[in-house]
Amino acid sequence: MKNTDLLKKTTAAFVPTLMAASLSLAAVPALAADYEFNIVHLSNTSDEDYDGAVVLKDYVEAQSNGRIQVNIYSGGQLCGNPTECIEALQANLIQVFNTTTGGLSNVFPEIQALDIPYIFPTDRVAECALNNEMLVGPIRKELLDRTGTMRLMTIGNTGGWRNFATTNKQIKTPADVKGLKIRTINSPIQMQLVKAMGGSPTAVPWPEVYTSLATGLVEGTKNGITDIMGMKFNEHIKYMTLDGHGYMASMWWMNNDSLKDMPEDLQHIMMDGFDALREVTTVMPKRRQIDAYNEFKASGGTVYAPTADEKAQFQEAAKPVRDWFVNEYGAKWVETTESAVKSCEASINEAYMAQS
Repeated sequence: MKNTDLLKKTTAAFVPTLMAASLSLAAVPALAADYEFNIVHLSNTSDEDYDGAVVLKDYVEAQSNGRIQVNIYSGGQLCGNPTECIEALQANLIQVFNTTTGGLSNVFPEIQALDIPYIFPTDRVAECALNNEMLVGPIRKELLDRTGTMRLMTIGNTGGWRNFATTNKQIKTPADVKGLKIRTINSPIQMQLVKAMGGSPTAVPWPEVYTSLATGLVEGTKNGITDIMGMKFNEHIKYMTLDGHGYMASMWWMNNDSLKDMPEDLQHIMMDGFDALREVTTVMPKRRQIDAYNEFKASGGTVYAPTADEKAQFQEAAKPVRDWFVNEYGAKWVETTESAVKSCEASINEAYMAQS
């Protein structure tokens, strides 16, 4: 049964926005496409989300011989925030949208299991687990069951890893977080992490983070280096700590009716296109962070990688967050995620042994 409650707040303002965007394309010669899809992502065109969307567009248009047309709308052109975009996706006003776990939490709060601190130990394990049907399959089924319309196509990355970044104090252990005002998104699990380490979590909207750092409203934030440099937070942020408490997974959703309306051969092309998107969005943050860290250091910033002992202290301090999550949302999705992680760790270790 479809959950129509989630569509109640679909904004009337969205329709004229879409009409205006369509009129702006009227001067462009129409393509002889049988199927047309609008992809929306809220970041700008310098972001890996855009790179992935471009790769998806190129792949499916070429492989379908023009039977599929993809239009990309960046920076909130058709909808301005995750809630609005998810509602538009369910109404089939847009066909593809990507979210972080925080962006999806209003629809599926349990998905924040992916944000439990340090649940993913390395890039390799995170990439394996988030491309593992042990985890991806249940998430896909859950959202289809809850909404009737949202199909998970793939999970990539958007911005690398969340790390602690501060204005006037280097964090080396969780004890150093005590008393600091740390900016978080408006997400309970993000706030719980800061609280567990003795800090003061402060939810600040993304457009206001720069000013909040400048005025001292917050003394640090939890972000990836490419986002920090892209927003010029380094004008105030002087210390980065590579604790890697969160892997910034990006889930790409497609309106299920739009996918199923296509013949099977085009559905397969679309799925292959999303896999190409996943590869690009996973790789691009790694490449971009090299230049971002060099720029951060050149601007006077200091980067610190915790020792194995210090990393263990961070992990120990964060354990209450897992307990809090299980108490709030149950153990199912934590255990599902942890099972995928363990499976990936085992296969990676087996591969190491085979090569030795």
